[in-house]
Amino acid sequence: MNIDWNAFTPLTALAGGVLIGLASAWLILMNGRIAGISGILGGLLSNARDGSSNRGWQFAFILGLLAGPAIWGLFLALPTIEIRANYPVLIAAGLLVGIGTRYAAGCTSGHGVCGLSRLSPRSLAATMTFMFGGFATVYVIRHLIGA
Repeated sequence: MNIDWNAFTPLTALAGGVLIGLASAWLILMNGRIAGISGILGGLLSNARDGSSNRGWQFAFILGLLAGPAIWGLFLALPTIEIRANYPVLIAAGLLVGIGTRYAAGCTSGHGVCGLSRLSPRSLAATMTFMFGGFATVYVIRHLIGA
């Protein structure tokens, strides 16, 4: 295995983790809401139909996720994104993630960041399942398939 030491950035990773933790804590303390992206986006889309009052903060949250890289790009170069999969694989992967998110009643951000910090047994089980699935996928792709 080769490590790209130029891409090893523990300080920026630590800073990002601290910001995610602070934002998650702020949202739950100030708004009583969990910062799970799938729940926020799903709520925004369903609230669009029923006119719920939650729509403002949900829209601001999603807008912030989209605006963050744009703002970063004003000051520093954005990393190059390289995707080595074709469209059918990407579509299948997206569908599998979406199905898994529905079955798990949340995504990795909701369970892994917010749920674990609240000591939720359901989030612990979900996060362990996410991690095992990721480990198994990497093992199969790198060692059994050889990609």
